[in-house]
Amino acid sequence: MPAHNFDILGLGNAIVDVVAAVPEAFLAEHKMVKGTMQLIEADAAEHLYAAMPPGVESSGGSVANTCAVAAGLGARVGFLGKVADDQLGEVFRHDITAASVHFPTPALVGGAPTARSLILVTPDGQRTMNTFLGACVTFSEADLDPALIAAADVVYLEGFLFDPPPAQAAFHAAARLARGGGKRVALSLSDPFCVARHRAAFRALLAHIDILFANEAEIQSLYETDDFATAAAAARRDVALAVLTRSERGSLILRGAEQVAVPAAPAVVIDTTGAGDAYAAGFLAGLAAGRDLAASGWLGSRAAALVIGQYGARPRLGLRDLAAN
Repeated sequence: MPAHNFDILGLGNAIVDVVAAVPEAFLAEHKMVKGTMQLIEADAAEHLYAAMPPGVESSGGSVANTCAVAAGLGARVGFLGKVADDQLGEVFRHDITAASVHFPTPALVGGAPTARSLILVTPDGQRTMNTFLGACVTFSEADLDPALIAAADVVYLEGFLFDPPPAQAAFHAAARLARGGGKRVALSLSDPFCVARHRAAFRALLAHIDILFANEAEIQSLYETDDFATAAAAARRDVALAVLTRSERGSLILRGAEQVAVPAAPAVVIDTTGAGDAYAAGFLAGLAAGRDLAASGWLGSRAAALVIGQYGARPRLGLRDLAAN
């Protein structure tokens, strides 16, 4: 793929997911809070993996999922993220390139292994994530590709990646490069866990963000309020375009004085892993195709419905049909 004319360039964690169905008691036994993400160390990852029932392994990472789904919807997509020179790194590279996403970041040699996320799905479809970041934490400004950033209409940043200081520096550098070239910068808050850790830094970063993606819990945490309307009004003030998802209540899209409510698409809930990632993919792919806010949001809702009707965050079938309608 030539280094020009990209609709989306994602920056995020390059992770291999292991998704397994568990009873509610499994979460209590391992002292987990349902529906959240926690970072774990290598030893804890090995212990939890041994305790889990058999699962499905697939490449993941929040923005990487968005990139793969957006490419499946017809968008031209690139991704920057760090894997190790190991078996899981090769799995990730194979999967994302097979999804027609340009992935030029070189592998880490001689350091931490490729990241993995152990995702536990309870009978209600909620997912609880336990993530060992491994090689992801080494992503830095040196891994940025200025030519790709200049070539992308939207540079999409993943909140999950924001934890290590080198990645924070890469975020700011990427935002400067993109906006200096007249491109837009999007940010996903990713998880209330991320917001709680980096609230002040995220709010400062909003000055360099054009499109903000957040769910209800994340946006309320960002603005430290229990009232969604108050948080939404603050987001409308702080960014040019705020895209706020509310699970079965659909989504709210805010741009200046414009406000668009989008219903959730009908779905049978099997696994909510990647629902927000797929929504962002549909929305960004819709914008890239020239759709208005309502149509882009509806494409996002339908992509999310497709994802939650299966195990795993990347639909194997049906994306082209969504894009065509």
